[in-house]
Amino acid sequence: MTRLVLDRVTRIDAPLDKAFAFFSFHRNLQEITPPWARFRIAACPSDRLHEGDRIEYRFRVFGLPMRWTARITAYRENEIFADFQERGPFRYWLHTHSFRADGDATVMHDHVEYELPFGFLGRWFGARLVRRRLEAIFDYRAEQLHRGTLTIRP
Repeated sequence: MTRLVLDRVTRIDAPLDKAFAFFSFHRNLQEITPPWARFRIAACPSDRLHEGDRIEYRFRVFGLPMRWTARITAYRENEIFADFQERGPFRYWLHTHSFRADGDATVMHDHVEYELPFGFLGRWFGARLVRRRLEAIFDYRAEQLHRGTLTIRP
């Protein structure tokens, strides 16, 4: 089965250690997720991510309530972390967040590999719709980060 890919590069006006810390505190994800997603974290073993952590999310897709369980499969301080869907709406989901310093700022690269459920029918009927929804989420996140309205803090 062919995996779909979404890549995004976002410049964050904060030093690498502060930008990474913001993203490694899972609760900050709620601050940069669009309100229409009604996203919330239901469970996580600690405030700051660690390799092996399992995080449970609740959110809505087109008004339907969904659950998502992700496991942190890689974590290297100030460099990278990855979350893998163990349970959720996708057949496959791996989201890798890479960070690098760029002067006093940080460049974050999001690389998402995903497969839709229901095989050919899922791809045929849902690929464009899901892609637009994912792009809207990442656009919103980038907008929130560019506004500078977030406090980059641990």
